[in-house]
This record gives sequence, C-alpha cells and structure tokens, in this order.
Amino acid sequence: MYYNEEFETLPRPALEALQLKRLKGMLERVCSGVPFYRETFARAGIVPADVQSLADLRRLPFTYKQNMRDSYPYGLFAAPMEEIVRIHASSGTTGKPTVVGYTQKDIDTWTELMARSLVTAGVHRGDIIHNAYGYGLFTGGLGAHYGAEKLGASVIPMSGGNTKRQILIMKDFGSTVLTCTPSYSLYLGEAAREEGVDFRSLKLRVGIFGAEPWSESMRKEIEEKLNLSAVDIYGLSEIMGPGVAIECIEAKCGLHIWEDHFIPEIIDPETGEPLPEGEKGELVITTITKEGIPLVRYRTRDITSITYEPCRCGRTHARIARMSGRSDDMLIIRGVNVFPSQIESILMDIEGVEPHYLLIVDRKDNLDILEVQVEVDERLFSDEVKHLQSLTQTIEKAIKDLLGVTCKVRLVEPRTIVRSEGKAKRVIDKRERN
Repeated sequence: MYYNEEFETLPRPALEALQLKRLKGMLERVCSGVPFYRETFARAGIVPADVQSLADLRRLPFTYKQNMRDSYPYGLFAAPMEEIVRIHASSGTTGKPTVVGYTQKDIDTWTELMARSLVTAGVHRGDIIHNAYGYGLFTGGLGAHYGAEKLGASVIPMSGGNTKRQILIMKDFGSTVLTCTPSYSLYLGEAAREEGVDFRSLKLRVGIFGAEPWSESMRKEIEEKLNLSAVDIYGLSEIMGPGVAIECIEAKCGLHIWEDHFIPEIIDPETGEPLPEGEKGELVITTITKEGIPLVRYRTRDITSITYEPCRCGRTHARIARMSGRSDDMLIIRGVNVFPSQIESILMDIEGVEPHYLLIVDRKDNLDILEVQVEVDERLFSDEVKHLQSLTQTIEKAIKDLLGVTCKVRLVEPRTIVRSEGKAKRVIDKRERN
C-alpha cells in the first residue's frame, strides 16, 4: 500500500534525475539568499554551476550544528520572515538551540511525507492514532499530527506526560496506533500493568517509535509487552522533523529515506570521506526541496549504513539501517568505542533483565571505569544472593566478550532507574566534571 505510488516507486534513473534538478535549484537559492553559504562556497572555490552530477555533491563543504548555533536565530534562513509560517527549535541543552523555519510549502511537504511515512508503516484512513510525542517547539508531536490528519486518520493529540491518563484514553478511545519514543512505550506498558490493564485487551496494532536509538532486542520486548507491531521512524528538526525515513511494515529491513526530498550520504566521521554502500558511518543529509532553511551536507552525527537494494515492498528509495547511536554519544572507554545501544542489545538478550539501564562513566587513578546499572525482574531481585551474583557475572562477561570492555554491573530493583516521557537518558559521564 502506498500514499504516493508515483514518487515512492520511481525508477532509480528517474529518481536521481529529479534529485539533481532539485539540488541545482537549491544551491542557487542558498548562494543568493544565505550569506553563510555564499561565503563558505567562495572559500571552497565552488559555485553552484560546478555541480553537474550527484557525484559532485561531495565537493561541497559540510554544514554542522555549530553553524546553526552561530547563526542563531535566523541567520541560515533562505526565505524572508514574512514567508515563514512556523518556527521550531531544539531544546538547547548543550548550547544555543538550533532554530528552524518553515514556509507554507515546507509545512505541506512535511505533512505529505509524514502521511507517506504513516502509510508505509501500515497505517490507514480508519485508524485512531494516539500521538504521545511532545507538542511545542519539539517537532515530533505536530509532525505526526499533521501527517495523520492529511491521511484522514483520527488523531488524539495526547503529547507526553500524565501516563495513567494515556492508558485510560487508549483503552476508552480504541486507539489502534501509538506514536512515541521507544523508551516511553515501555514505560506505558509498565504503568498499564500496575493499573491492571492488559495491552492484549486494547486495539493497538501498530507502534511508530523514534527520536532515540533502540535495538532489535528492544523491538521484540516492546512488541511482546504492548501486543503490537513496532516500526522505526527517523527524523531530526534540522532536516524537517519526523518522517525523513521510516521502515515499511512489510519488510522492517531498513528505513526508506525519501530521496525525492533528501540526498543521503554515509561518511567516515573522522575523515569526512564517503563510505561505500553497506559500510557503517555517519549519515549526512542534503535537503533539496526546503525553502525556509535548506541545508547542504548536514552532519547529523547519527551512525548508520545505507543500501540501494530493491525492497520487497516495491519502494525504490534507499534504506538506512537502524541508528546504532550518534558519533557524539559514542563513549570511549580505555580506547574502546562503545555505543549505549550496543550494551542495550546485550542486556535485552539476557533473561530476567528489564529494558531499563543506565551507564555511569568515571575516571579513577587516571583510568576510565564503566558501571552498568540495570533493573531486573521483581521475582529475580528477591531471589537468592548467589543467583543475583551469577546474573551479574553473566552480564559482565557478555559485555567483555562482545565489546572488549571491562565493566562493573550493578543490579537494581524494578523502577529504580528514572523513567522518561521523552528521550531516555542512558549515560552519565562524570569524566566531564573532573
């Protein structure tokens, strides 16, 4: 089932011809309307006319999040403010927020791509969508909302928080689709059990989860506890918001990135050099239809790989692998690169362990130390000490064997680790304070 079959199934040559045409037009716009790009291209000795093929894209300089912060708030806008109808921004927890502006055409494009994404995930006009992504400056809530309305589905604008009421609404309103972060979906499942609500009694059949990395093991956990089919969605506010890429319900084998609007590349995060198909690296995205704030070769910091192999769903757009983490979230423990999602995958494969964990990194006697706090099943926690010790040793050995990192595992009681209604906090790095 398609939302826009013509564009979703464009033959590869036609898709790439469309990309090149739109890329050329976008480069002309940013060079004429955005001083940052005009100056950056001039320093690189490049003019838009130099780009005559998609391969020429790699000649252009990267755009970084810091460039957006340095241009705060509107310095990278390519459209005049009288044409900007919506403004979103990141939380700014690590510096000034990144601000993005949308023209009416941008909103229409975003809405269409979210509707397209929902259909790709198996959603249809008769569905009732329980939208628990946050509304406000965060793009998640409104992005999913507008797409649901465009599709003609019923949308419940719950936003985050008030978890008990979320469960009541899902039960009473007959919600069939849940949209939120994967960690919050597990929190909902946990809270439902406490309220005596069995998810098997609800009408939920599809969950669309994104905004944070999550593992295949967590997918299985979510599907089992919430009795639905879980689909991964990807987006970021700098590029558009949710709906940049999504898994198809038929295959769940990589996320289709909508290449008629975005050109993806995979690069070596250290050297910036392009990597071949199938090799894991940092995702770089160039927007080719945005009017408000087009971005050229934006460094997302998200780690993934790409494939152009045909998908059995019939869509011709490239697929990116599930995000394994972010290059700026990667932990270096005694010279070993570790992503939180790697540890998550190990934990989820061990019986008796709950999907709630916290990584605490510190430095003692000039050596990095890693503590993994993980919740265990209530029945296990009340078990004999020797059984808990055995479980601790099993986890420590699995992490050592698979990642080459020595860590200390601390088993904690259920509900000890703080729950999040948005993106889960997985890491506390105390080395930054020393």
